[in-house]
Amino acid sequence: MRIVFLDRDTLPASVEIPAPDVPHEWVSHARTTADEVVPRIHDADIVVTNKVVLTAAMLQQAPRLRMIALAATGTDNIDLQACNRRNIIVSNVRDYAVHTVPEHTFALILALRRNLLAYRQSVQDGRWQHSGQFCYFDFPIRDLAGSTLGIIGRGALGEAVAEIARAFDMRVQFAARRDEGSPAEDYSSFTHVLRNSDVISLHCPLNDQTRGMIGADEFSLMERQPLLINTARGGLVDEFALEAALKTGQISGAGFDVTTQEPPMPDHPLMKLLSYPNFILTPHVAWASQEAISAMARQVCDNIEAFCRDMPRNVVAGFHG
Repeated sequence: MRIVFLDRDTLPASVEIPAPDVPHEWVSHARTTADEVVPRIHDADIVVTNKVVLTAAMLQQAPRLRMIALAATGTDNIDLQACNRRNIIVSNVRDYAVHTVPEHTFALILALRRNLLAYRQSVQDGRWQHSGQFCYFDFPIRDLAGSTLGIIGRGALGEAVAEIARAFDMRVQFAARRDEGSPAEDYSSFTHVLRNSDVISLHCPLNDQTRGMIGADEFSLMERQPLLINTARGGLVDEFALEAALKTGQISGAGFDVTTQEPPMPDHPLMKLLSYPNFILTPHVAWASQEAISAMARQVCDNIEAFCRDMPRNVVAGFHG
């Protein structure tokens, strides 16, 4: 059995990937460009990928392919319909980031809510020495206690973020889907969450229903000038609209770990905001604690072993029962 990992360098070299306990040949590539995909998968039985895109045309050139083991939860880089047609099992990893992503989310929230970047820069610039007293109040600081957190996406990560928020004595409201007329119990309407949150955090997948879900119209509804936090997917937010909303004060700040194109080009709208003290951009590392990556690597191995026992797990495509 030939197993091909297309983008090994998306995981740190310090993290060991367990070898599946089945007879196999393992081939690792540091990175794989679009032009390199077909020659690298054409004789593979199993492909492991984190972010390499696998289109229907590419998959058609891999007659032996029986499984795609995702080293990620998101599936937007795989043509799942093509996998269903070919009965190629696609298994993702789940719930490995239930600590690292929520912790990163709150690192962004706390840094922005307390203006840590602005104060750090001002100290570096000598403002403290020139203040003439033991402290100064150049930038507003807001407590989390008593504020309202709106969460869009109620999977394991959304629930974990809510648990931390309650520990900070925040009020938590989960948003129903945009097109849902009457929200289910324990949900608020999408519009209500936009209008009535002090912080909005995104934890939903990227698909046809969620792509561009936060744009100019949605920013115009944010009456409380909230922080917007996105540790999910870049395509959830219209980035040009975000740039405008931040510059005009429709929102009080934003913390993003993702962009539509990764890495972003120097002229990307979010790159233009890096000089703003109320904007933080991190390089898609919310998931990347050592503990989480080790758990994810173990789960990839488990998924492959389960498939080889004819008991596939974490299946998102290709399995019809």
